Amino acid sequence: MKTSEIKGLSTAELAEKIDTEVANYQQLLLNHAVSPLENPSQIKQLRRTIARLKTELRQRELSK
Repeated sequence: MKTSEIKGLSTAELAEKIDTEVANYQQLLLNHAVSPLENPSQIKQLRRTIARLKTELRQRELSK
């Protein structure tokens, strides 16, 4: 997810997206522990997407 897409989300959508992505990340880690993923770089990409989302949410909190 690109930064421009993240900035276009409302704060509520952003919080919901973080919850969804964290759940996907945990599921991906569990699946990878059971049997190796075909593309393990997905874990890294998802972790970075979560960080981008959380960063944007924090910036909005600080700007208020």
